[in-house]
Amino acid sequence: MSIVGGLDIHRKQITFDYVDTETGEVRRGQICPADREHLAKWLARFAGQDAHFALEGCTGWRYVAEEIIAAGLTPHLADPAETAHLRGPKRRAKTDRADARHQRVLLEQGRLPECWIPPPRVLECRALLETYLDLREQRTGWVQRIHAVLFHHGAPHIARQRLGTAEGAAALHAAAAQCSPAGQLQLAIAAQMLSVYDERLHQVRRQLLDQARHLRGAAELTARLYGVGPVTGLALTCWLGGAGRFSSSRKAVRFAGLDVTVYSSDGKGPPGRLSRQGPPVLRFSSALAVSGCIGVAFHRRSRRAGGAVVVPPLRLLSDARAGYGCGARHMDGLGSRCLAGERRRGGSPSVARTGMPARAVGG
Repeated sequence: MSIVGGLDIHRKQITFDYVDTETGEVRRGQICPADREHLAKWLARFAGQDAHFALEGCTGWRYVAEEIIAAGLTPHLADPAETAHLRGPKRRAKTDRADARHQRVLLEQGRLPECWIPPPRVLECRALLETYLDLREQRTGWVQRIHAVLFHHGAPHIARQRLGTAEGAAALHAAAAQCSPAGQLQLAIAAQMLSVYDERLHQVRRQLLDQARHLRGAAELTARLYGVGPVTGLALTCWLGGAGRFSSSRKAVRFAGLDVTVYSSDGKGPPGRLSRQGPPVLRFSSALAVSGCIGVAFHRRSRRAGGAVVVPPLRLLSDARAGYGCGARHMDGLGSRCLAGERRRGGSPSVARTGMPARAVGG
């Protein structure tokens, strides 16, 4: 490597620190404003050189990495938490220049904790999945507002499942007559927002299903794993994909934020709870698959199996590495409680044993 550098990304500027390994010359400065145009102009000076740049996987890393690749250079995406840990105890004020220099030194020494840089198609699918989850959460918020207004005015309760139907709209209109004028306005606005969210959710979901059909990894997971549907399979492929990303199932579970916390002497968090670190979409999709397995498989198979049988739906089979691949061979569950009833001798139940296809639940 003739050029080794570090980039500290911020909304207004990008701070750089790079060294020419042949001459030993070190240069520091800022790229301002921080956008594609100015970054591309700055990267043009390294044309034809073997240049490597380290950057943290924070907001804005995507366009920086794309511009570095477009310039014929090599980006190295660093894990922010591990990078901060390697800095050690902070004894002085942390600055942007210090962060850029720290990344450059780690890359130069070969100690940079690198992350996988997904292909553009996977990044697009991730963005769609995040949008889908945001729309669902915001729609849930408006449903809760409707229930709160109805209860506050003593109006009849309307089930959540009915609010998106014509019957639910008629029931809401009848219940609004028992509310005050302000309450009626609140319910009218909430009903309009629900219709907008339902339309956008349907639009995004259609795109997700189309991507899941054309992404081989998602199709393999949907067909092979009990409880995994197209959306869940797409989320698992997009966030757990990449051959060799995880050397064990524990690391995959920890990446998803599904590992159970333990007692720590610093007392910063209660033990026995999910850590909830990592991609929220992956955690939501995993919980959706598990709820589908528990709700369907338990009631249909508990008597025949002689007890509660909960099959972990997140086992990524080694032969499902097609397409972009699934880096983890296994992802065994959501903690010991969900896995207490797992059959040790068997894997995912087949259609013949369950009487239902694997894609029927979970996304």
